[in-house]
Amino acid sequence: MTNYTELIKSFTKEDYKTGKVNLHIHSTYSDGKAEFTSIVTQAREKTLKAFAISDHNTVQGHKANPDSNAIPAVEFDVWYKYIFLHLLAYGIDVNNEELKPFLAKNKKETEADIVRIFARRNIKQLIKAIHSSGGIAVLAHPACCWALNLETFVKDLIDIGLDGIEVYYPYPRWRKYIKFSNPEQIEPIADKYNLIKTGGTDCHELFI
Repeated sequence: MTNYTELIKSFTKEDYKTGKVNLHIHSTYSDGKAEFTSIVTQAREKTLKAFAISDHNTVQGHKANPDSNAIPAVEFDVWYKYIFLHLLAYGIDVNNEELKPFLAKNKKETEADIVRIFARRNIKQLIKAIHSSGGIAVLAHPACCWALNLETFVKDLIDIGLDGIEVYYPYPRWRKYIKFSNPEQIEPIADKYNLIKTGGTDCHELFI
């Protein structure tokens, strides 16, 4: 059985920068344009070292494709106090009972921004469920979070169980212009608090 935590810890900055590891990809199971199976095929053709398909609030793609070799992952919409954030869960047991209440009940909850932003998940209970399912909780694209002080925000999340932070992220699309924090802050914060570092493209396209 794969120890995903140790696997993810083993990835280097170079792995992410060269695209040999991509832990943030979306499929048509949420708001991506590529079929889950197409992403898997392309990852094999590109000989990626590792990849994760992290659809919004759903693990249906992983349940339907249990032999995909993709790292089981999901990206949750959740609030912490006044801050809306995305929390990535990696290495989870997609059939875990404690995780089920936090998963989408319909397709709109996986793709419609106006629906997802009103998510009412309790982040402390969510992180507990992620850990119960064998996974790690990682803050996605932290420079996009509406935090007045990024380090204080991250420290608060660590206090309730955060394991990692997405350091190697391109801030594409509108995120090029709407950033609440300097992306250069992120890696020093990760190092200071000994957080697991992850990265990915947040690809919503056809992944070619």
